[in-house]
Amino acid sequence: MHPLEKFKYCPVCGSKHFEVQDEKSKKCENCGFEYYLNPSAATAAIILNENNELLVLKRKREPAKGTLDLPGGFCDLGETGEEGVRREVKEETGLDVIETRYLFSYPNTYLYSGFTVRTLDLFFVCKVKDDSHVVASDDAQSYQWVPLKDIHTEQFGMRSIRQALSVFLHSPIAKTREEQKE
Repeated sequence: MHPLEKFKYCPVCGSKHFEVQDEKSKKCENCGFEYYLNPSAATAAIILNENNELLVLKRKREPAKGTLDLPGGFCDLGETGEEGVRREVKEETGLDVIETRYLFSYPNTYLYSGFTVRTLDLFFVCKVKDDSHVVASDDAQSYQWVPLKDIHTEQFGMRSIRQALSVFLHSPIAKTREEQKE
């Protein structure tokens, strides 16, 4: 099924001749309006405490309800990735991010209300003001601090999170932190 199949009518003129152009666009045969389906920006935070443990959340809602996740979510209109990750961390954990370091991005899909939202997930290492007062809220059912050596990526529900953690766990950042701990 084409990702824009749910959009049957042209949003400009209302014509039912809103036809698939290619894998990412539809065009109205009546008025010429063309719509491109671009990815939505989302963020995820890698937060480590002084014991080199990763802050991990349990998802409260679908998709992937009950699986592990990182704090994060969709960016709001007009927000930078850094602003979005700070806001999402605050909403889901109550923690204040004081420093962000962009790592990399991965494409993902997110099923919402029967529609597959394509995302571009931006991953950040985040330093927080005080990691001792975490409160799971918003989309987070619960939280835990997990030693990096005990992270099992298959327990995370979202593909991009699994990919990112696989890369991060083998990165110089994670290895340096492990060595400093020993």
